[in-house]
Amino acid sequence: MSDTEPMRFSLLGTGDPVDDERLDALYAYPAGLTRPLVRGNVIASLDGGAATDGTSGGLGGPGDRRLFTLLRELADVIVVGAGTARAETYAGAKMTAAQRRRRQARGQSEVPPIALVSRSGVLEPDLPVLTDTEVPPLLLTCTAAASGARARIGPAAEVLDCSRDDPAAVDLGTALAHLGERGLLRVLAEGGPSLLGAFIDGDLLDELCLTAAPMLVGGSAPRVAAGGGAVLTRMRRAHVITDTADYLYLRYTRNA
Repeated sequence: MSDTEPMRFSLLGTGDPVDDERLDALYAYPAGLTRPLVRGNVIASLDGGAATDGTSGGLGGPGDRRLFTLLRELADVIVVGAGTARAETYAGAKMTAAQRRRRQARGQSEVPPIALVSRSGVLEPDLPVLTDTEVPPLLLTCTAAASGARARIGPAAEVLDCSRDDPAAVDLGTALAHLGERGLLRVLAEGGPSLLGAFIDGDLLDELCLTAAPMLVGGSAPRVAAGGGAVLTRMRRAHVITDTADYLYLRYTRNA
């Protein structure tokens, strides 16, 4: 299937078609949020690889890109590790006129900011996420790096001190509290593996949207999540969608 052919989604098992309106409803955040809800969005090959040649782009297809765009539109803020922003050449989020209207109708800003997680607080001044963006990103860093980061970055990003007990570490619970204070409750975490692993280790990941790409990559490709610890968090399947290119789109939520 080529990128120019129409992408058709359907519910796995029933074959019921999923049009744009239903897709929006299937991925809508719960109403009445009172705290940040963290949704992870990742893609992996059938043999568990999360990247080819160091990035995830080679695994994607038209349906995955459509869902990627939708999840960004629904989010209040997009959280990503600074290393991933470099590797994937992140720029600011882009919204069409129609997306902006829908976001306004939901009471959201027209464009969601990118929130970069960086313990060092060091960002190259020519990073696209700083230079090619409509809204300045947030930099979620630690106490030890915050003042230096503010001096280096200036108005290009808002620097938030996200330490808790350790001034040399970023505490993701504290980072989420800062986002919540700004009304950014619909949180989309796009990776990379270390950041997603940290959310899992901290019992902070509420949902996981996993695209299963119909390909094998072999080699030593990384997993979607990485970290030093091991946890067992039970999740509940919300839905599984497929498309005409044989991708699977799985959404799991925290087991209530």
